[in-house]
Amino acid sequence: MRDDGGTVAAVVAEHIARLGVSHVFTYPGDPTIEFLESLRRRDVASVLGRREGTAAFMAEGYAQATGGLGVCVSTLGPGSTALVNPVAAATWDRVPMLAISGQVETAREPFFTHQVVDHQALFGPVTKWAGRLDPAAVGTTLRKAIRTATAERPGAVHLTVNADVFPAATTDTEVVLPPTGAETVGITAHRAPGAADPDALVRQARRPVILAGIGAVRAGATDALARAAEALGAPVVVAPMAKGVLPEDHPYFAGVLDMACNQVMWDLLGGADLILAAGFDAVELIKPWTLRVPVLHIDALPNTDQVYRADVELVGAIPAILDRLADGAPGEPRWTEREVAAHRSELSEAYYAGRVAGRLNPTDVVDTVRAAMPASTVVTCDVGSHKLLVGQGWRAPAPRTVLMTNGLSSMGFGLPAAIGAKLARPDAPVAALIGDGGFAMAATELRLAAGLGLGIAVVVLVDESLNRIELKQMARGYPSTATRIDRTDLPKLAESMDCDGVRATGPAELEKAVQNLSGLTRPLVIEAVIDPAQYEKQF
Repeated sequence: MRDDGGTVAAVVAEHIARLGVSHVFTYPGDPTIEFLESLRRRDVASVLGRREGTAAFMAEGYAQATGGLGVCVSTLGPGSTALVNPVAAATWDRVPMLAISGQVETAREPFFTHQVVDHQALFGPVTKWAGRLDPAAVGTTLRKAIRTATAERPGAVHLTVNADVFPAATTDTEVVLPPTGAETVGITAHRAPGAADPDALVRQARRPVILAGIGAVRAGATDALARAAEALGAPVVVAPMAKGVLPEDHPYFAGVLDMACNQVMWDLLGGADLILAAGFDAVELIKPWTLRVPVLHIDALPNTDQVYRADVELVGAIPAILDRLADGAPGEPRWTEREVAAHRSELSEAYYAGRVAGRLNPTDVVDTVRAAMPASTVVTCDVGSHKLLVGQGWRAPAPRTVLMTNGLSSMGFGLPAAIGAKLARPDAPVAALIGDGGFAMAATELRLAAGLGLGIAVVVLVDESLNRIELKQMARGYPSTATRIDRTDLPKLAESMDCDGVRATGPAELEKAVQNLSGLTRPLVIEAVIDPAQYEKQF
């Protein structure tokens, strides 16, 4: 332990430092001062977000980029209530997060009212566990918090710390980290009465399709997934937050579910005679599951959601299960690479439908930015119509290179997540693709990014509307109501925040704007003024 001795703050900070967490994201207050100092003494940087909510989204982006724990810290009262949305996002996005909020002194909490919020009632419904720190059980509580946040399925844990607790002495000072990986040993088969043997089910399938999700990412199943796809001759459809779990240049990659061109993807699944759901998490489904196709559930956890029916479950290590199925493959591919390529051509045709010649289309933005940046780029995406195109069209070579919130799907994620991702992976080029609505929710974090010297590209698709809702109003014959966004001069806004800024109103201007995206030394904001007509054809 460092020279701050056996205080509660020191023990908590030591746990975080030994986990390898390099940055904690915060908006501080009186109850957290001692804790931030203990972090500083352990070379863990405390990053000041411009508000608590965006700080927590930075922690989520940091955790998504690394696969490790994200940590955010707030003060009491409004500081804690501002954390609720991003903490809920981490839980529904299956991202491990430790959120800590201060509280008034222990003696005053039972009766005092000013800035006192019941954190258990507030965070209990949106976390895996909402607890509190007591000086007599600091190490034990931290171990429980870390293990709970990182265990399948991962999510957020919230801890309340009273103002007199962080400076207090504790005898529970031992720092013994729990296991935090997703590795699972062994395979257990579960079958409904009368259901077929899982190996026989796979052998008998003539048109199997693999549906891979974020559980496969956490399990490190990329190699096993590719081997199974090749051995079975099965196309692989991925969930949006699992993009890259099979490299998208693989001949059996078949697209992304519940993003743009949605009907093409559901038609592919509907034409299968067996779906192998490998780490697929129904939290990402936007449309109801209506398929009658048999499903083989493959995951570290049983199919307790029952959003889709699976009469046969293989529960355990996802890579080991996929390897077992590959070993028992019947010998001839069920789908040829040519058939999968034909499906991708149909998907591509649907993806580019509705383009307006001579205008800057949303797909032009996705394609131009992708082509201008290295394969190793990490891209974050906000929520809106553009997300559905990014989710389908951005080519991902590896997992954890496309970061989005698609569990809770909360706007305001894209820019702070890009900051968190860049701090987590400073050597990787980072870009954020954001609609003007989501950008408005977090725009002040540009100044933080500039102050930290982060060379991130922030591409704002400007259509002056909340397009997803406006399209639904139009479909019902209603006028646009509360969906129009007043235009802001983004290059001027960028300049005022010590960033570079440029406006692009057409394809040629955008191509010029993205010429040096991989060599940025400070944030660049690109105002991409798009024609949203393509969205109408897509959705």
